[in-house]
Amino acid sequence: MSLIVASLAVFSVAALFAVLPAQRPVWCVRAGIFGACIGGALGLLAAVQGLLGGTIESMSIPWSMPGGELHLGMDPLSALFLLPITGLGLLGAIYGAGYQRGGDAKKLGVGWFHYNLLLASMVVVVTSRNAILFLIAWEVMALSSFFLVTHEHEKPHVRTAGWIYLVATHLGTAFLLALFVILGEKAGSYEFSAFARVGGTLSPGLSIAAFFFALIGFGAKAGFIPLHVWLPEAHPAAPSHVSALMSGVMIKTGIYGLIRLLACLGAPPAWWGWCLLAVGLVSAIMGVLLALSQNDLKRLLAYCSVENIGVIAVGLGVGYLGLSHGSTTVAVLGFAGALLHVLNHAIFKGLLFLGAGSVLHGAGTGDMNRLGGLYKRMPWTGTTFLIGAAAISGLPPLNGFVSEFLIYFGAFSAVVSAPSVVVVSGLAVITGLALTGGVAAACFAKAFGGVFLGEPRSDDAVRAHEANGLMRWPMVVLAACCVLIGFLAPLAVRAVLPAVGMLVPVTPGALDAGIAPALAPLGWISAGCAAFTGLVVLLALLRAWLLSGRTVGASGTWDCGYAKPTARMQYTASSFAQPLMAVFSGLLGTRGVSVRPKGLFPENASFASETPDLFRSRLYDPLFTRTLWLLAYFRGAQHGRVQMYVLYVALTLIAFLIFSLG
Repeated sequence: MSLIVASLAVFSVAALFAVLPAQRPVWCVRAGIFGACIGGALGLLAAVQGLLGGTIESMSIPWSMPGGELHLGMDPLSALFLLPITGLGLLGAIYGAGYQRGGDAKKLGVGWFHYNLLLASMVVVVTSRNAILFLIAWEVMALSSFFLVTHEHEKPHVRTAGWIYLVATHLGTAFLLALFVILGEKAGSYEFSAFARVGGTLSPGLSIAAFFFALIGFGAKAGFIPLHVWLPEAHPAAPSHVSALMSGVMIKTGIYGLIRLLACLGAPPAWWGWCLLAVGLVSAIMGVLLALSQNDLKRLLAYCSVENIGVIAVGLGVGYLGLSHGSTTVAVLGFAGALLHVLNHAIFKGLLFLGAGSVLHGAGTGDMNRLGGLYKRMPWTGTTFLIGAAAISGLPPLNGFVSEFLIYFGAFSAVVSAPSVVVVSGLAVITGLALTGGVAAACFAKAFGGVFLGEPRSDDAVRAHEANGLMRWPMVVLAACCVLIGFLAPLAVRAVLPAVGMLVPVTPGALDAGIAPALAPLGWISAGCAAFTGLVVLLALLRAWLLSGRTVGASGTWDCGYAKPTARMQYTASSFAQPLMAVFSGLLGTRGVSVRPKGLFPENASFASETPDLFRSRLYDPLFTRTLWLLAYFRGAQHGRVQMYVLYVALTLIAFLIFSLG
């Protein structure tokens, strides 16, 4: 625990120094950056020790907070979530130093204050063992990320995104408050260990309420559909290194909280698994379809976060179904796939958001229809983005394939060996993940092709330039992690087994037996892909050696008789996705606007499509409009007279007193 305490101390001191008055504000910015790097390195070391060592540590300090105790703990589950928090926080700080180079130092100092505060709060969230401390850290995390989202608050759309995020996160917190009140009243304490002692004794009604309060409260942070509406607004508005941290890590605190609190509610009934499967499949399929319909690169990546959170929920559903029906193999495979995907998603989604930031930094726009041809101008960004795109599509030999393979294997095991009722879940998982994977591949073919291939479609793309060194190297490290986890898949799977053991109450030998059926084929796939990659590299080196003494020229390819091909003759990102979007237009409500060519020699023609988020336009916008209309009737109570406000408070206290006495 000493490394965790040291990490929190460094984050806190760095945050303080980042906003201290100084004659040279640039030193405050540097203090914030170095503090985030050092604190991240200390926390990363603690996470590796906790995950590989499998030890359980705790630290408790008396606290004057009513019902609270400053109780921190480290176990393999906390260590697994701490790993991406500190690792991506460290790399994001390095990237941010290059991304924001030359900006207003005073404004940047405030940003690094909130960045360090966000890292510290997330560390406390995943190590807290007391509900009061957890909620305080949860609220600090929400507020610090709100100020990071609204870093460029002078832009109206950024302010709108910030308010949507703030409302969504506090609605989720309201459900968490209700959850902790229920458990705290029954346990007589707000310690998580006390929750675990009484969780299995709750009445059926309270147990159902506790589950749904946890699902909604933590699901709002994770981004389950239909609680996702803040993601596509907040992530594009934030600076790119903050987007990487929020999408890659912060939303996973919702997954952590859900797992940790469900573990306190006793043995999981089968309907938990079915509910998580339904939520996960809907989130995965709708998330990737909405991603495919986007033209802004960062909005596309934000919706892909919804998809991958859905994949994690599917893995958890498989695990809980395996537990409830006594199938250790299904449970271990489902939980292992879900927890490994938590780590993998942080890696490749962090990489993709950093790549999107490099595109914005170099070209000045994220509109994929205005880009194209960037690979020649940004080869480092293009290569690392391609690796991240292949990883998020679940293609071997990269890390996204490994975790999805485990979930697939758990579903297949359910089909062939579990009770008949679980067979249906296995078939649903296989079908849903197959559909999600196919659309994801099309989505990132659109993203990579529209941004990096072909010819530039605008002056912004023509003037694009490569990212600087501070921005490049974090992307290279994350791309290398995508490759290494794919090549060393059996080792990566075994590394998460201690965390899986926190969810599946069996011996270490039974854990090994449960995961063993998947390790053999996974090992052969990884070895085959590694051998093929080595052969490709060897052939490339051989080709370079053979051509080293020759003159190599380049010329244009045959262009089918076109004398002057232009960028207008190639597919845009929208036109590439249009045939597939037409299949799902009824589900998504896609609207198309076209100007058809007229005459023998038409001068112009155009086509554009728009896919609104139906959950926002048809659910939340009408709901909040009606709510504002209703609250307008109470506007007269806000008249500005302080004495009347004091009277309102006094009447409320008297009402509570009468209620408690009754």
